[in-house]
Amino acid sequence: MIRPTFCRVAPWIPAVLLTFVPATVAAAQPKTLAIGATAPDFSLPGVDGKTYTVADFADAKVLAIIFTCNHCPTAQAYEERIKQLAADYQDRGVAVVAISPNDAAAVRLDELGYTDLGDSLDDMKIRARDHEFNFPYLYDGETQATSQAYGPVATPHVFLFDHDRKLRFCGRIDDHENPANTKTHDTRDALDAMLAGRPVATATTRTFGCSIKWADKRKSAADAVAKWDQETAELSTIDAAGLHELVANKSDKLRVINIWATHCGPCVTEFPELVTINRMYRNRDFEMVTVSADAPDNRDAALKFLNREHASTTNYIFDKDDPYALADALGVEWQGALPFTLVVKPGGETVYSKMGPIDPLELRRAIVGELSRYYFKPAE
Repeated sequence: MIRPTFCRVAPWIPAVLLTFVPATVAAAQPKTLAIGATAPDFSLPGVDGKTYTVADFADAKVLAIIFTCNHCPTAQAYEERIKQLAADYQDRGVAVVAISPNDAAAVRLDELGYTDLGDSLDDMKIRARDHEFNFPYLYDGETQATSQAYGPVATPHVFLFDHDRKLRFCGRIDDHENPANTKTHDTRDALDAMLAGRPVATATTRTFGCSIKWADKRKSAADAVAKWDQETAELSTIDAAGLHELVANKSDKLRVINIWATHCGPCVTEFPELVTINRMYRNRDFEMVTVSADAPDNRDAALKFLNREHASTTNYIFDKDDPYALADALGVEWQGALPFTLVVKPGGETVYSKMGPIDPLELRRAIVGELSRYYFKPAE
């Protein structure tokens, strides 16, 4: 998060974190576009496969450009409100356009603790499809040239341009990311004034949300992975009673339990995804637990594998060379096929189970669905 900042009034995660920084990257936060300035043009790809420019919205009385993104909790909290803005003002001549300013490779894994998706264009396509976005959602993460020209400081950040494409409002959507606590509706008030031909009473407001992930933050993201890769694994023995306690989950954390074995090909293949998921969510009320179904005398091989995968999770190996006893001890519906993954809430309720390889996105959704995407607790 960043500290609130005034606008200026004067004239899933990439597979590889790159350390290369493009020459076009901003070394510091660019100046935010001044009130009265003309909308800088752009040519950006959208999630629908089209390329958009400012001219594509020439018929709109007002052009609302909102810089937002997939991963930010505050941005996610405003997604439904952005959709409602687009729906409510479409017939009044307002074009709502969302732009993601973030370089996906500049987002640290531990900055993804409130989301199931990263900020890549492919992930944006998934978010727009699954949440039924009714506005163009454009990607500026390749060069960030458009974002440098506009100067958003946080996601979300609104820029409203009149018919002549002069900036008339710059700031927040409203005054609270929890819609239950909203008292002022700054963007709606500005839109109503502009459509009525009146001056906007408050042309600038503070913005609040996640900082823009400029490409010069790629090094921080890569350094974090390198640091986590230095973590070592520990492997403890667990008996039937211990497994029963694991599933009962008397802790205050959401618990993922993965049953695996070194001789199981799908287990080995999916394991890096589990490590990534642990790095995403472990700073929250979350715990990743792995249980090796290897024979006890194969403990050294299991530990070697865990260290190779940098699995600084909570790791166990069952104390018996008996998969049926292991299944009985878990006390859940499992036919014995490996791998097997559970998500268990505090108190023992299973909210996700998968026999066989996980779908990483499905598992992340199950996790964040319980932990919440937002900094606040939504009303029931």
